[in-house]
Amino acid sequence: MSRKAMLLNEYLRERFGCKVYKIALNGGFTCPNRDGKLGTRGCIFCSEGGSGEFAESARLSITKQIELGKEKVAGKIKDGKYIAYFQAYTGTYDKVERLRALFTEAIEHPDIVVLSVATRPDCLPEEVLDLLEELNRKKPVWVELGLQTIHEESARYIRRGYELPVYDKAVKDLRARGIEVITHLIIGLPGETRQDILESVRYVCRSGASGIKLQLLHILKGTDLEKEYQEGLIEVLSEDEYIEILKECVDIIPENVIIHRLTGDGDKKILLAPMWSANKKHVWNKIQKYVL
Repeated sequence: MSRKAMLLNEYLRERFGCKVYKIALNGGFTCPNRDGKLGTRGCIFCSEGGSGEFAESARLSITKQIELGKEKVAGKIKDGKYIAYFQAYTGTYDKVERLRALFTEAIEHPDIVVLSVATRPDCLPEEVLDLLEELNRKKPVWVELGLQTIHEESARYIRRGYELPVYDKAVKDLRARGIEVITHLIIGLPGETRQDILESVRYVCRSGASGIKLQLLHILKGTDLEKEYQEGLIEVLSEDEYIEILKECVDIIPENVIIHRLTGDGDKKILLAPMWSANKKHVWNKIQKYVL
């Protein structure tokens, strides 16, 4: 790479001295964009699984989910460790007593080195921040914030449900408590130009986030975005377009921001477009050749 910023795998190996895999967990949460507080249909791109298609059933204990996750990658990892990743829906949207039980069970597992929680910036009340700070004294806690874009017109279109200052406050509050923040952005939102995307990347890198995830927009079956795609109202990026934009994004990410993701996986059972993204190995090879 022409810059010093690290990809996640390199960073984890340097920090923990071994291979570290993420295990997607399902805490049985919902979302204010689904339970009626803000809406009932979720963000326009969000699947029925709340982005947790690769997690186990929420009916299983957290310990059981971790063990099943370990089994899935047993052939790829020896003497490694794991990140407990609460991925599905909004990972802090529940009573703090229940969050304490779930997060503590995960973080106290001997093979877990990091607790990572995906959530919304508007779902971090003081008592949840207190809990995360407390757990962060046991093992590192990461909070992953779904920002997706800094542009308010796009945010309204995707039904994000909060304005940019809410994100700013969340990052400030988390960093004040020593908690690392990873911010999610979507590349390819309808109506956004290349310059819009780069502005979002620059903003996140200045915001105090310690990590960034760049996610290709997927059209998933069962989402409201699917309807617009089927009606011909929106288009998706071609592979070459995505690679070109991604390279421009990576080139402006400073060395103090860890790159946690460069594309993302859509569950093939519900992926409608772009279908080229389903060939993960091919896409990663092109990223390595043209982006890194």
